[in-house]
Amino acid sequence: MLGDQQQAGKSQLVYQNAFQWWFLKPAYWSSWLAVGFLFVLHLLPIQVADKLAIVLGDLARNINAKRRRIARKNLQLCFPHYSEQQIKDSLKKHFRAQIRSVLHYGFFWWSSKKRLQKIIEIDGQQYIEQSRQAGRGIIIMTGHSVGLEAAVLAITLHYPISGPFKPMKNPLTNWLVAKGRTRFGTILYTRQAGLRPVIKDVRAGQVMFYLPDEDLGEKHCIFSDFFGVKKATIPVLGRLSKNCKADVLPCVSCYDEAKRKYIVHLLPPLENFPEGDDEADTRTMNQALEKTIMLCPEQYFWTMKFFRTRPEGEDRVY
Repeated sequence: MLGDQQQAGKSQLVYQNAFQWWFLKPAYWSSWLAVGFLFVLHLLPIQVADKLAIVLGDLARNINAKRRRIARKNLQLCFPHYSEQQIKDSLKKHFRAQIRSVLHYGFFWWSSKKRLQKIIEIDGQQYIEQSRQAGRGIIIMTGHSVGLEAAVLAITLHYPISGPFKPMKNPLTNWLVAKGRTRFGTILYTRQAGLRPVIKDVRAGQVMFYLPDEDLGEKHCIFSDFFGVKKATIPVLGRLSKNCKADVLPCVSCYDEAKRKYIVHLLPPLENFPEGDDEADTRTMNQALEKTIMLCPEQYFWTMKFFRTRPEGEDRVY
């Protein structure tokens, strides 16, 4: 009886992702056209999407002045040694990579396991196996890169995963993304559920993805260096690692244009982590995040406002 009650309580925390009849209303017809385009595209060789991404990426860069300014500012802050030409080249590569990742969504949502394993591979899977053999939980720490969905899929194909889900503004897109992430058994929790059910899952053998790089505001944050710039960061990872009895593996998914596949890079677990000091643990986390970003810097999500919150007395950067 108690087990049934616990299971019922857990099911209430799981993100419910059901198709809604009102997705068929005219307001969503343009979204359905985009979905249909992605479905057709996934039936073709992946190089078709890659070539199309060059054209659409350049178009997006030229017409979206706001995101272009944000990305330029981020690159200037994080890479002050870059010349103007290097900034321009990075912006061009980034927007192409960002659009390419969107065009690849059809492959992620509808491709078979066999095809996914051909276009996504893991480098460093032995680190997961070593931690599991040692009886440790697994937290995969990654940033907001354009290859994030490929990273989640790659791990899902081999290990059970659970984690929180942040709903998107478009309900139809939200349904498709959540459906794509759960089609191989991933458990998604509502944001209201907090981290408690995820911690229990990690202790029980599930793998957790944790993204620490988003600027969530001044509340509960500390300012830690990120590419030499003070960044508002939530100091949670060290505590999570301790509570979950888990190793933290830095990760990034990079698309290799020559091989036409995503390489999901898993790095060795963070050493002497956590130390038990929030500032020291956050500094270690950000340094590891920087290391993963530098494996394919143009594929990091530079259009996000990572430095929106500033320390007292500092001017806004955006």
